[in-house]
Amino acid sequence: MTVTIDDTEIAKFQAMAAEWWDPEGKFKPLHMLNPTRLDYITAQIAAEFGRDLKGETPFAGLRILDIGCGGGLLSEPMARLGAEVVGADAAERNIPVAELHAEQSGLEIDYRHTTAEALAEAGEQFDVVLNMEVVEHVADPPAYLAACHALLKPGGLMVCSTINRNPKSFAMAIVGAEYVMRWLPKGTHDWNKFITPDELFSLLEGAGLKPVDRKGFVFNPILWTWGLSDRDLSVNYVTASIRSA
Repeated sequence: MTVTIDDTEIAKFQAMAAEWWDPEGKFKPLHMLNPTRLDYITAQIAAEFGRDLKGETPFAGLRILDIGCGGGLLSEPMARLGAEVVGADAAERNIPVAELHAEQSGLEIDYRHTTAEALAEAGEQFDVVLNMEVVEHVADPPAYLAACHALLKPGGLMVCSTINRNPKSFAMAIVGAEYVMRWLPKGTHDWNKFITPDELFSLLEGAGLKPVDRKGFVFNPILWTWGLSDRDLSVNYVTASIRSA
């Protein structure tokens, strides 16, 4: 079994595990971005599986994997929408944090300290794989995405977000977020591991997935909010792809 986890990357998130649910802590950028991420994710799932988001539990009957789940910022909303959720993370210290918060929230979520490769080797399959801000942290993106492909049922949907690689992303995601705003510890991201949208589409296609959409996550420094953009994928962006067979 190929293992694509990067021990150096895992250590970074181990050190921050206790702060996952602190909206003013080291994960403040994700808390700020999370509503926009959720808008995109829920819209894509609803469109792919014909679900009405106005219903009480529109994702009932869907099995969703949140790979790189961290403290559960996406796993919990998916569970509230009725999905059967598995949250997986290679950073062991994230799991008890996620389990405790889910218990306090009255949610049943199957959290596991494991990898995409191990889940794939065990024959696990899902209707949806959420693969958010993970691919830029793995050692071997093609092998990692091949495992994600194996984890999807035919017709399944993967939502994958990451960070573009260009001077603007260096200025904003590293200099701005880590050195100026100090939202993240220095060294959280490695600019050389960032992936352009065209590169990611090629990687997805190489893994046997069919890309069907991509959008930018754009930060408005005046309104201090995030939004979706059809055209601006210059820093943070998200894609949707389908396993056809």
